[in-house]
Amino acid sequence: MTKVRIRQAVAHAPFPRWHFLSFAGPSGGESRGVVDLLAIRKDHALPREGLKRGDTFQIVLIQVKGGYAARPTAEDGKRLRAVSRLHNAHGVLLASWKKGTAAKFYALRPRAKTGEKDWLEVEDLKTVLC
Repeated sequence: MTKVRIRQAVAHAPFPRWHFLSFAGPSGGESRGVVDLLAIRKDHALPREGLKRGDTFQIVLIQVKGGYAARPTAEDGKRLRAVSRLHNAHGVLLASWKKGTAAKFYALRPRAKTGEKDWLEVEDLKTVLC
C-alpha cells in the first residue's frame, strides 16, 4: 500500500518516475535492518563536474510500520540518519498504516534537538518526493 500511495501522490510530477525496491527476509517476511523500502529515480538536475544529466540518482529511504507495530525509537532515527548520510539519500520517510485506513507518512528531521520529535507528519508527499 505504501508504494501505491506514493505513486498516486506523485503521479502528475514532471520528473522521472520513482522505482521501488523492497527487502524481504529469507522466508518472505521482513528483512533485517532499518530500511524496509527504497525509492529511487534518475536525477536529471544539473550534474556535478565530470557527470552528465541522468548519471546520478535520487534515493529516499522508507521504513514501514503496519498494524500495531511500535513507532520507531530514537535509536532507529539515529541509524536512519547514518544510513541516509552514507548513501546521500534525498530523504527518509516513515509509512505508518493500520488495517482499513490510508497510510500516513512522516519525514525524519535531519537533526532532532533535545525535546523535538524525530518524525514530522507529511501532509503532501510531493514536498518530499518531487
